[in-house]
Amino acid sequence: MLGRMRRLRCLAGLVLVLAVLTACTVPGTPPQPGAQTVPGQRVVKTDAATRQFATVAQQVEPVARSVCRQARTRGSCDFVILIDERAGQPVNAFQTVDRRGRPILVFTRAIVEEFRNTDEIAFVIGHEAAHHIEDHLTQRAQAAGVLGAILEAAAAAGGAPSSGRVTAAELGEAVGSRVFSKQFELEADALGTVIAARAGYNPVRGAEFFNRLPDPGDQFLGSHPPNAERIQVVREVAARLN
Repeated sequence: MLGRMRRLRCLAGLVLVLAVLTACTVPGTPPQPGAQTVPGQRVVKTDAATRQFATVAQQVEPVARSVCRQARTRGSCDFVILIDERAGQPVNAFQTVDRRGRPILVFTRAIVEEFRNTDEIAFVIGHEAAHHIEDHLTQRAQAAGVLGAILEAAAAAGGAPSSGRVTAAELGEAVGSRVFSKQFELEADALGTVIAARAGYNPVRGAEFFNRLPDPGDQFLGSHPPNAERIQVVREVAARLN
């Protein structure tokens, strides 16, 4: 929702909601100073924010799994929900997959503490789950690859040297990955609304979370649509569910 969707193996400092600490790192991402990465170590969280988040996650995940299995003909629907406990991480959440294609939903400690009510938690979890259900990771990669190939071919036809073709391809991939980002976010908002509502939460109240985020405006290559547009989508979908 907030950060770019990405693939990862494991990340030092990620804690399975209900408290199992992972013990490996993303290539190129060094453990944070003081981070504990002992295999099998248990982490017991007693703060109210974590308890509330875990309670909501337990209620939303089965609904997301059910919606996923109804919508997808292939791929895993067994969601893993993690809290990134590393110090200094911004308010953020994203969806990714592990090596086996199992969907991973990651929430930083900052966003867990930023939530003001259970409806916000449910909506954001539903939104991130929706990215997987809609297969946005694959679609985004495909869009990036297609536009990259087009610009590379155009550069070659124009007589650009090999270095210029590589630059054109890289530019195309960067632009292509953003072209559909706004659409994907709105799709995830819509389906996230359904998931939160089916789990017994109020997605319209949950979407008020957007009011506390910096508004990205309506930039052509921006990765997220304006907050007002996102809130309107949630309201429209929620009204149809009543």
